[in-house]
Amino acid sequence: MAQTKRANFASKIGIILATAGSAVGLGNVWRFPFMAGHNGGAAFILLYFACVLLLGIPGMVSEFIIGRHSQSNAARAYHHISGQRLWQLVGYLGILTSVIILGFYAVVAGWCLQYLFASVLGRLNGDADYVLNYFRTISSDSLKPCLWAIAFILITHLVVVRGVQRGIERASKLLMPLLMLLLVIIVIASCSLPGASAGIEFLLKPDFSMVSRSVLLEALGQAFFSLSLGTACLCTYASYFGRDTNLLRSAGQIALLDTMIAILAGLMIFPAAFSVGVEPDSGPSLIFITLPNVFRQAFGAMPVVGYVVSILFYALLVFAALTSTISMHEIGTVFCNEELHLSRHQSACVFTVVCSLLSIGCSLSVGAMPGLQLFGLSLLDFFDFITAQIMLPLGAFLTSLFVGWFVDQQLLHDEFTNHGTVSTSFFRAYQFAVRFIVPLCILLIFLHQFGLV
Repeated sequence: MAQTKRANFASKIGIILATAGSAVGLGNVWRFPFMAGHNGGAAFILLYFACVLLLGIPGMVSEFIIGRHSQSNAARAYHHISGQRLWQLVGYLGILTSVIILGFYAVVAGWCLQYLFASVLGRLNGDADYVLNYFRTISSDSLKPCLWAIAFILITHLVVVRGVQRGIERASKLLMPLLMLLLVIIVIASCSLPGASAGIEFLLKPDFSMVSRSVLLEALGQAFFSLSLGTACLCTYASYFGRDTNLLRSAGQIALLDTMIAILAGLMIFPAAFSVGVEPDSGPSLIFITLPNVFRQAFGAMPVVGYVVSILFYALLVFAALTSTISMHEIGTVFCNEELHLSRHQSACVFTVVCSLLSIGCSLSVGAMPGLQLFGLSLLDFFDFITAQIMLPLGAFLTSLFVGWFVDQQLLHDEFTNHGTVSTSFFRAYQFAVRFIVPLCILLIFLHQFGLV
């Protein structure tokens, strides 16, 4: 199959920041700290890191190999590397998954944008009932959440339409350092509060007595979902990697950066929460209901500081969401560009319209039109369920089987070692992991989600 000349990331730091950005998202803020804090603190973090080594890095390298070798969109990549059209369906599954995720993710990202705007205007300074009612009001409105979601998709569009180097890479080099800077500033402010040490201890003091089979499976699941496995993001971005990119080292650096941001998110949340005696929960309620109250109480004696921290926090969320939506948008854009033979501008427009329509449906289903349901769930909850619990594990499971058992092992060796220019020391370990450990881990995650193990 003839390959189309493609753009590449211009620098190694661009590769790391862009690909890490695809993994870093709102889940790092609202899920990882909660999971760590309530499952043994540092003990959970150690388990999580072990799961990243066993599952995350081999899974990332597998998708990197498929993408870089094929130098094409996810659907064509699986066909190109195997020569069999049946495997192309795995690529289509990844693309469809990213479309659906962007459709409902944009709704939550739009709420973040709305809250950033509200923070700037000082509208989040009321008591707990006010904050709760504020969230209920904006999420149930028939128009505003849709407009904010579309606005977020349009911002994403403006980045993606500019291409790999001038759009995605340039935005990642700006957004990721800003995200890290904002995190560090808020962590310093949070850890300086009276009583903050209890929150730090809660997150970082290991409690191995809490470690159980269930906690281990939770750490395994967090490692899987945190690194964007199964979405075709990694495969797509790897198609822009240079042939000299060390895939194993890049996967390790990306996993380390993702983990570091998640831990910093915990250090941002728990010290502030413990300083005012609030135990944080997980999910959207954490960042839209709990944390505004925490910031208001924690910095009540310093209203200017509280005002600034609130703005920085929601700016951080917007940046974290944007790095993820850019990668998901790129998956569909490059697919339309290469398979439908549209220009990049036309492809981005097609994908923006499709995702905007999905986000409107999802937004209305949790607000103004609760009757928009599938199988008794709102569209947003249904799409969240089917992607997280079925499509993502299925895509990653099939990818591990494909790479471990159906891809020519000499090709695998050549890509892993950059045709002998990179050390072969870990190839056998990677080969064993992708054949046996990764599929088993994903199967356990799938069964655990449905309470079967």
